[in-house]
Amino acid sequence: MHDDGRSGAAGPAAQAVERGTAAGAGGHPRALPRSLALLVAGTLFMENLDGTIITTALPRMARSLRVSAVSLNLVMSAYLLTLAVLIPGSAWAADRYGARRVYTAAIAVFTVASGGCALSTSAAMLVSMRVLQGVGGAMMVPVGRIVVLRATARLDTIRAIAYLTWPALVAPLIAPALGGVIVTHTTWRWIFLVNLPLGIIALAFAQRIVPRIEGRRAAALDWFGLLLSAAAITTLVLVAERASDPRSSWPPVVAGFGSALVLIALTGAHLWRSANPLIDLRVLKIATFRASAAGGSVFRLVIGAMPLLVPLTFQIAYRWSPVRSGLLLLFLFAGNVGIKPLTTPMLRRFGFRSVLLISSCGSLGTFLLFAAMSPHTPEVLIGGDLVLSGVFRSTGFSAYNTIAFADVDSAMTSDASTLFATTQQLAAGLGIALAALSVRIGGPVSRLLHTSGTLVDQYRTAVILLGFLLVVPVIEALLLAPRAGDALTGNGG
Repeated sequence: MHDDGRSGAAGPAAQAVERGTAAGAGGHPRALPRSLALLVAGTLFMENLDGTIITTALPRMARSLRVSAVSLNLVMSAYLLTLAVLIPGSAWAADRYGARRVYTAAIAVFTVASGGCALSTSAAMLVSMRVLQGVGGAMMVPVGRIVVLRATARLDTIRAIAYLTWPALVAPLIAPALGGVIVTHTTWRWIFLVNLPLGIIALAFAQRIVPRIEGRRAAALDWFGLLLSAAAITTLVLVAERASDPRSSWPPVVAGFGSALVLIALTGAHLWRSANPLIDLRVLKIATFRASAAGGSVFRLVIGAMPLLVPLTFQIAYRWSPVRSGLLLLFLFAGNVGIKPLTTPMLRRFGFRSVLLISSCGSLGTFLLFAAMSPHTPEVLIGGDLVLSGVFRSTGFSAYNTIAFADVDSAMTSDASTLFATTQQLAAGLGIALAALSVRIGGPVSRLLHTSGTLVDQYRTAVILLGFLLVVPVIEALLLAPRAGDALTGNGG
């Protein structure tokens, strides 16, 4: 360990609290604090929802603020980029000032910023408030997970992560529809105003139920590491957005991607060699965490592109109405939610490796099946494929989100949670760009394959290209030990 104060928890009792094994009556580990897990899940849902809910409201917001809808895209990208850039600093903040203090402050900042968004009278003010929202959200995501993991016994980690997984599954699917309902029947300002009572309630509960664990990191913030990681993340996100724009030329995109790779390499080298790094990359030596960070990121990236690619296929390639495509998308939501109660029993019964393999291979199968469909395919078959896609999406997310922390000890919890949240946020943000990029590439590739070159062929090719990226998580799952993660299921023998 680096001598940075990370191991400063005093004595066995403090260390037990840190990993959720605080002795209760009879010396048994603490059971899952359900109220705490629900609180954190609720705030994560609020943060995830705000990332995408304004997509359908942008035209109304633009008219209200007297700007173009295209210029308001910055409202979304500024928020998501702030999240991705600042998340790496959350581990240091939690360990320096205490997870409870940082978590409650994050809720307060997010809530105040939501009020500022609702009161915005110009595009510049709205963008500024969205950046402030991102500051709060960047602390809520990983620090909330740290709080839950530190208060939960290891054998209850699966259940704890199950609570924290549903926001990422549900929010992106219901956000566009919810945003549409709000702007149709009220005003776009209510998209942000609804956060005020929710934030106040969450803050009140956080003060009561979040355990008080004092900060224990004495080292100063690794500013150079934060700046390097911010530059790398910003460059990668901007290049991905440019690559997905059909109007952009390829040479600047390739040059930008090369620059992003160089910055990522420099960031990794600095974090690996630094005596007091922003994030301790030694957590990547843990096989289960590495599988989630690598194969899991590709899985999230590809699966995250589908909620955008599916309605685009229906509306642009199939020329169906928004209502018809929106109703069919509910089948994906049904698969997500319907399988959720069974994911924990499945992980305990079959193990992580089997569930990850089934989820990745099953997702690939649903992609290929969807690509084989056409506007004339019976809707019941399309709906069935979307239900299965939702099922595999849900089981895969749950397995990856849980196994990431299977072998992470208390001293590495903050670093693991922060690195996990960073890769998760990047995958979510880049998934949208990847969907658009696959559509852009799908046209030339379909013509190269001597198909008719119609819009249906273009979108069909885009789905196939995305689907084959799932070979990466399949390989990662095959490389896992057969009993990987058994420490969480109680099957470790």
